[in-house]
Amino acid sequence: MTTFNPHAEGEIVEAVQWAVAEQAPVEIVGQGSKRDLGRPLQTEHTIMLSGYSGVTLYEPDELVLGARAGTPIAELEALLAANGQAFQFEPMDYGPLLGKLAGQGSLGGLLATNLCGPRSLKSGSARDHVLGVRVVSGRGELFKSGGRVVKNVTGYDLSKGMANSWGTLGIATEITFKVLPAPETETTLVIRGLADDEAGRAMAIAMGSSGEVASAAHLPINVAGRVLDGALNGEASTVLRLEGFAPSVADRVAMLKGLLASAGTIDTISGERSRKLWQEIRDVVPFADGTERPVWRVSMVPMEAYKLVASLRMGAAVDAYYDWQGGLVWLRMEGEPEAEAVRALVRKYGGGHATLVRAPTSIRAALPVFEPQPASLAALSKRLKQQFDPSGILNPGRMVAGV
Repeated sequence: MTTFNPHAEGEIVEAVQWAVAEQAPVEIVGQGSKRDLGRPLQTEHTIMLSGYSGVTLYEPDELVLGARAGTPIAELEALLAANGQAFQFEPMDYGPLLGKLAGQGSLGGLLATNLCGPRSLKSGSARDHVLGVRVVSGRGELFKSGGRVVKNVTGYDLSKGMANSWGTLGIATEITFKVLPAPETETTLVIRGLADDEAGRAMAIAMGSSGEVASAAHLPINVAGRVLDGALNGEASTVLRLEGFAPSVADRVAMLKGLLASAGTIDTISGERSRKLWQEIRDVVPFADGTERPVWRVSMVPMEAYKLVASLRMGAAVDAYYDWQGGLVWLRMEGEPEAEAVRALVRKYGGGHATLVRAPTSIRAALPVFEPQPASLAALSKRLKQQFDPSGILNPGRMVAGV
């Protein structure tokens, strides 16, 4: 068993070239916070990137930040916050959900898993903000894609192709991101007591208005008590986040209160408490219970999500809450993962993607963790893997068995 701990880009290249020469599959690890995501690997060798860390470029006036792959996200977010800036896509932290400490994720893992948060409705995910990347392919070759400017017209952007590749195509050694000013003011409207279907309609009205809602989520009664240290009093809570300059936020709050007056009692949460609420929604804190009970991340048609949950509850014990206006459903199963039932219902209610993000190792080894691809797309993915990693040495089988 060999563990590489590179501190220079050339050492990463050498480690991959050794793996190619030896035909020895390797696991790619940053800080290890997402190591239990995806299918379990059976590799004897590891390339640990935690020692390859540090900011390589930061120009606040140009809204550009670059860093090495092993750099902790928490370190970068602190740097940005000190300059009144942020990653606009607010990358989630999987650590607590997977039984690990918060704040341990790395920049390389952020891109590889294409992280995002509740603001994704307006701001997209990591792939929408990456400007450039340096990558060591599975051939042991170093290449660069993209640049350090917002406008890039060089053709197909491989820097975006690295997003959501889960370390199976190459090792991103250095990544450059677009950053943006952090919102000056944040206020969250809390509508009390709505059923899941009523919440879906209220969120649709809010998102379709001129209120410029940045995030919309619904926490059913059995989830609402697990955020903000119980401050929501265990009442079903539909939450709408507004951001921007204080006068604009105040005007939009008043407008939305009038627009949604018939929905029920509406409270407001502001400042740090609002930020804490959305961080807990983002990081799935309601289900970060120290267990391995199966947790699904389901992306689907927003107005159909409550139907999926209701149908599941007819045959299984399931807890759920809704982000992205209902387009992202977090499900915690009390027993078996119910993979076939979950995916059949996703297809029934408009289609989407269901990813098993937490489960015991034996279950993750036996089930398709990621949404199975149609044959044509699966063939394309296999050809892409062949181009970047013909020997199949980088995180083999992490996403799909045998690929």
